[in-house]
Amino acid sequence: MNAAGIQTAFDHFPRRQKQPVPRIQSIAFLLVLGSVAYFVISGLDRHVLTHQPLHATKNLARCNTLKAIAGPPSDFHSRKKSDRFVAGTPPTWIRNARVWTGNDNGIEVLYGDILLDQGLIKHIGSFDAQSLRVQYGPRLVEVDAQDSWVTPGIIDIHSHLGVTAAPGLEGANDLNSLKASAQPWLRGLDGLNTHDDAYPLSISGGVTTSLILPGSCGQAFAIKLRHTEERTPSSMLVEPPLQVQINGSTHVVWTSLFHHICSVLELSGENPSREFSDTRMDTVWHFRQSYDEARKLVERQNDYCAKVKLNRWADLGDFPDDLRWEALADVIRGRTKVNIHCYEAVDIDSMIRVSNEFKFPIATFHHAQEMYLVPEVLRKAWGPTPGVALFATYARFKRESYRASEFAPRHATLCCYIPFHHVVRILASHGIDVSMKSDHAVLDSRFLIYEAQQAHMYGLPANLALASVITTSARMAGLDHRLGYVREGWDADLVIWDSHPLNIAATPKQVYIDGIAQLNKPHLPEKPAELHDLFAAPNFDKQVEDTLKWDGLPPLRPKFTSGDVLFVNVTKIFSRQADEIWSQTLHSSVDGILVRSGRIICVGARCQESAVGNAMIVNLQGGSIFPGLTTFGAPLGMSEIYFAASTNDGVVYDPFISGRFSGETTLFKAIDGLSYGGRNELLAYTYGGVTTAVSAPRSYAFLVDWDVTAVHITITQMFGEQPSVSTQIGVLRKLLLEDNDWFGRVANGTIPLVVAAVGRDIIASLIHLKKEVEAEKASVIKLTIAGGSEAHLIAKELGEARIGVIVNPPKPFPTYWEKRRILAGPPLTKDTIVTTLIKNNVTVALGVTKSSEARNLRFELSYAALQAGGSLSTEEALALGSTNVEKLLGVVVKPEDSDLVAVQGGSLLDFSGVVTAIISPRRGLVDLVERGV
Repeated sequence: MNAAGIQTAFDHFPRRQKQPVPRIQSIAFLLVLGSVAYFVISGLDRHVLTHQPLHATKNLARCNTLKAIAGPPSDFHSRKKSDRFVAGTPPTWIRNARVWTGNDNGIEVLYGDILLDQGLIKHIGSFDAQSLRVQYGPRLVEVDAQDSWVTPGIIDIHSHLGVTAAPGLEGANDLNSLKASAQPWLRGLDGLNTHDDAYPLSISGGVTTSLILPGSCGQAFAIKLRHTEERTPSSMLVEPPLQVQINGSTHVVWTSLFHHICSVLELSGENPSREFSDTRMDTVWHFRQSYDEARKLVERQNDYCAKVKLNRWADLGDFPDDLRWEALADVIRGRTKVNIHCYEAVDIDSMIRVSNEFKFPIATFHHAQEMYLVPEVLRKAWGPTPGVALFATYARFKRESYRASEFAPRHATLCCYIPFHHVVRILASHGIDVSMKSDHAVLDSRFLIYEAQQAHMYGLPANLALASVITTSARMAGLDHRLGYVREGWDADLVIWDSHPLNIAATPKQVYIDGIAQLNKPHLPEKPAELHDLFAAPNFDKQVEDTLKWDGLPPLRPKFTSGDVLFVNVTKIFSRQADEIWSQTLHSSVDGILVRSGRIICVGARCQESAVGNAMIVNLQGGSIFPGLTTFGAPLGMSEIYFAASTNDGVVYDPFISGRFSGETTLFKAIDGLSYGGRNELLAYTYGGVTTAVSAPRSYAFLVDWDVTAVHITITQMFGEQPSVSTQIGVLRKLLLEDNDWFGRVANGTIPLVVAAVGRDIIASLIHLKKEVEAEKASVIKLTIAGGSEAHLIAKELGEARIGVIVNPPKPFPTYWEKRRILAGPPLTKDTIVTTLIKNNVTVALGVTKSSEARNLRFELSYAALQAGGSLSTEEALALGSTNVEKLLGVVVKPEDSDLVAVQGGSLLDFSGVVTAIISPRRGLVDLVERGV
């Protein structure tokens, strides 16, 4: 009741005749009246005020935002122009395209045209050319796709691009904060380097959007990779969340600001133990403690807003806020995509318990390399079933990734032995979303499509494999309302491919981000026409069954026989003749190859007649026989789990790089620390056809060797505390010119010197040193450069000096300053480092850096050949991973003693072929690998 109401009540009292009232009585009457009013009002809610405080409008707005649901506004798809549209961007008409739209669970493929304008996909279908040209006039850009595949832009759901800068320099690494294992207040955006050399490289691989994660715990942000005129991290954001809005921003409208909330990355498992000395129990406690603080904050905010709703402002104060827990508060409100970094079942289970305790959904488990063993546990998470973001074959680099399987993406979608034809239905109802990721720069995100290609090879259906780097990733990031599909009204982020995107070496012909073409005069090599269609994936059902049966560690040693083995339905045989690869075509389907005691004794139509006893018959189904591959660079046999010291040979003491060189020349032999039968070696053997590995002890080591075939050293400026490059080369000069045992052999040309060097200037100094020592010793030094990321800049001089190069990694990346001037290859450059060196008469080979990637040397050879545009034959491509490696490292193998690899259903250089047998003359037997024959 208000004062007026009280006065009205008094009007109902009986009226008396008016008489003069003395002043004292008037005063008494007013006092009584005031007392009555006081007691009446005091009985009401004292917190109700007639006037709101000054901060009321602001706090009302904050309370209203708490009710908002994450996602686009209801009228988002009626927008006529993208909030990221750049004025002056011309409309683009892409004609005659084969379009993978992402619709219908990735099944839909359309043939037609796409119109891009205002940063959006405006129309899809067939257009009247004359009408379009009249409508847009000379501004219209016409692109004839010529039946090329077109997809939405690739989305990397797990990247550290920009926070681990390339090239890596002091002051440019903002990946990790080592303050604590749980720091949800950290924002990856605050450490984003806009000058990272990797942006254009990743775009050239078709990547248009990346979710940039801090390395440990904190807030992640989705960015588009294109250059912006503002040149700021904020201008790269796909949809800036409310907390990072900048006044005056013109590229995002207010209606979308709080609908997309940034993601949170949380780290559990081995990394916190290594980085913060936390046990798993410590890490989970820190998470629970943090979520409890966030829950309390949510309760205080809810109580505050409940009072605001009732207009109870008295003594209410400011809106309760805490910057430390605002991100987790939004997690509990269901408005933040939670991404969990973990590998093992124990960590997956722990975080699912936390999600149920504090009642929040988990969007994605990243890495999750044991998830395929416990798929049902994901369904126990609070809310919708989380997705998983996986590597294809990168594994065993630390203990918790030891059980990783190449079949995990397939098994996640099949979920417990579901046949392929049920995949779509299972996913649509209650399946597990799978994305492939780069973890850039662990893997170069430029080749994220390669992860999807491998996933398809090992059983992930093609529609889901493409979706795993496009549509599924968009959904996991909460961006599928504008990214991940070719739909009218979605962002104009597209890729035109030169071949089917799931085929090896698929390369963008053009990339559009916000309708802006990103590749300036792209260089495209000629490729075989059959790459326009998808390859036939092999059958690995038996291997999947064994992987699950053996809890992720199936036996890998093949069966063997020393008896007769007859290979039939063979297309070609590639073999070594001297130090080259030769091939022979078998013209008849009845032709065969007979092997006895590990040696070929017959090739032709009458081989079956020569077989003795019950010869084993192996049908290669149109496959071929290839030379065994030789790998160099990865510590095969020296390191089983890189980050587990007890599984390694150890680190060789390196007096050269440490600056403590005493003049002694002790030779450390890798063979002394060799361990046999590791999983990386067996996988390289049985899946990759790698029969020989040249390994050095783990380190950038001085004077190391494998069975004394060569002397290996490193010359680098990579480490901060090492001696100068001139000092390192000066010491090498001294050793070569002295009458030293091993370096004397190098100086006399008896054994090769293999120098790990990547920068042009160091390589140039080594060329000069070689000439200097040769002149002094009247000899010819066998010098090989290992690494050679900038070798193309000095290719002519290398050829003239007869210095070979083992390119490693096979796809160069500007990791460090001395590797910054790489030759990227198509579509950014016409030539590759391999083709440039070969043109200058340099003997070239390819190496690998990671043990788990040795199995994929075969695909690196294929990639190099396809990017060469037909200038490399199959024989020359095989030599890059076999005879050339051996030649450059001093490994001598007689052609008649060299291993051969039988491949079923395809080639060693494609995704269809699977290794079925290894023919070993030196061991006198044939190893038989079961591959679903």
